[in-house]
Amino acid sequence: MGLTLILIVMFALLWLLLIRPQRRRANEQLRMQDSLRAGDEIITAGGIHGRITAIEDDVASVEIAPGTVVRLDRRAVAAVASPEEFEAEEETEDESEPVSTGGS
Repeated sequence: MGLTLILIVMFALLWLLLIRPQRRRANEQLRMQDSLRAGDEIITAGGIHGRITAIEDDVASVEIAPGTVVRLDRRAVAAVASPEEFEAEEETEDESEPVSTGGS
């Protein structure tokens, strides 16, 4: 009887501390991906920052540089970037110096 009670308590703790929070995070991620709209600044699972230009079914067109649009699965979006974060990134790109190719 005592061993059964210990196993039940251990399973309950495992569920409360590991399984439940993981399911909640997965559900939040799916809700975020389903709420994506054109104009959202995003970060992909691969770390690429861009702006959604269009969404058709499960495929999103993302502009990653001026004039460069890539298509990716909606489920590859890891996060929606805050506007402040996206603007700060654009400012650092504008301030960086061009890289020399070293050709003579």
